[in-house]
Amino acid sequence: MGLLSIIRKVKQKERELRVLVLGLDNAGKTTIMKRLSGEPIDTVSPTLGFNISTLTLDGYAVNFWDVGGQRTIRPYWRNYFEQTDGIIWVVDSADRMRLDDCRKELMALLKEDRLAGASLLVLANKQDIDGALSCEEIRGRLELDKMATHHCEVRACSAVSGENLLEGTQWLVADIAAHMYLFS
Repeated sequence: MGLLSIIRKVKQKERELRVLVLGLDNAGKTTIMKRLSGEPIDTVSPTLGFNISTLTLDGYAVNFWDVGGQRTIRPYWRNYFEQTDGIIWVVDSADRMRLDDCRKELMALLKEDRLAGASLLVLANKQDIDGALSCEEIRGRLELDKMATHHCEVRACSAVSGENLLEGTQWLVADIAAHMYLFS
């Protein structure tokens, strides 16, 4: 393999991003990924392992790792942390009862050394449901202002309608790209 081939492979690799899609069970992670991929969302079942979707966004091949959020699966999340560029944390904005669990899981996740430097997009999902908390309320309940370790953005969205999903993921890709060194 010649030097130019090696450089070309390195350059292609740098145009790939790895994003973990995490959150509590029933938050809408898989529905969001199906909506972004243009797949039908009429049959979505709980993710018992993981799903990988690759989408091209703003010139990057973004590999999304949608990992199940059931309590029994969460200890296995750490198996997916290596070389993660960004995290999409999906919150069920209408499930006020589990926001404390949601905050605890997110804070534990953000303490992981292997996720240091990863950009964080919090998707406040299910905005189409009456009584859903706003982005500001989600930010407060998750205590995101106390977090100084990650670039963070909170976006209201609806996995069912697709509202703000693309805009949120575009913010994430741009934030990751702003912190990466790329060859011209």
